[in-house]
Amino acid sequence: MAITQKGAISFGLVYIPVNLYTATQDSDISFNQLHKADKSRIRYKKVCAHCGKEVKNEDIVRGYQYAKDQYVVITDEEIEKIKTEKDRTITILSFVALDEISPLYYDKAYHAVPQKGGGKALELLRKAMLRAQRAALGKSVFGSSEKMLVILPREDGVLIQTLLYQADIKEIDVDYERPSVTEAELDMAEQLIKGMEAPFEPEKYKDEFQEKLKSLIADKIAGKAVVAPKEEKTGVVLDLMEALKASVRSAQKSASKPAKTRTRTPKSRKEA
Repeated sequence: MAITQKGAISFGLVYIPVNLYTATQDSDISFNQLHKADKSRIRYKKVCAHCGKEVKNEDIVRGYQYAKDQYVVITDEEIEKIKTEKDRTITILSFVALDEISPLYYDKAYHAVPQKGGGKALELLRKAMLRAQRAALGKSVFGSSEKMLVILPREDGVLIQTLLYQADIKEIDVDYERPSVTEAELDMAEQLIKGMEAPFEPEKYKDEFQEKLKSLIADKIAGKAVVAPKEEKTGVVLDLMEALKASVRSAQKSASKPAKTRTRTPKSRKEA
């Protein structure tokens, strides 16, 4: 796995050298754009607006427009040149409760792995934050912008999540009605929530629609017709209380069933 960024965590006077690795990946099926008439791939060309010629990637530079049709060229080397050691360091500004930051602000996630000599200090920070049930709020320069970060302790390591700034958050500008609810309805809804409580086990979940999409692709390759599945009838909720009661009974019935033993399916060579 390639290192996304090299840096360090500054914790008071403690300096922890770390490497950051991207923690997520896109597993969705990807499609290519084709010409409808002959099914050939659509290609995009980068063309100069002045001379009309196609431009190769190595001949493209980054420019900032400071006036109409006036640009100043900024290179990666120049951006790196103005960075100080402090810019490259993840400076811890404060510690916050683990649940204090709204998920709305979370952006990209990275695994923090200690470089040589930083293992003990990172482990000390991880354990101390876990014991205190705190996360660390910090900042560092990623690329050409300064990012707010949150350092999250986990049982199996340290996660660093970039955060969006308040200016990046869009407020909802749609007014909608918030009807009142009765205590009886609230109690019944709370009972339903408790009846559906379960520990978070991410390995239990998968993108089921991607499986349908794979089947569709296989059918198309085999020349089979695409058949729409039968829709499950959900019905219209006319009485909220009755719907809640029925949901509670259903949840209780599901909870009383013995858990099925799951068998592990063999992985394909690609997945192994």
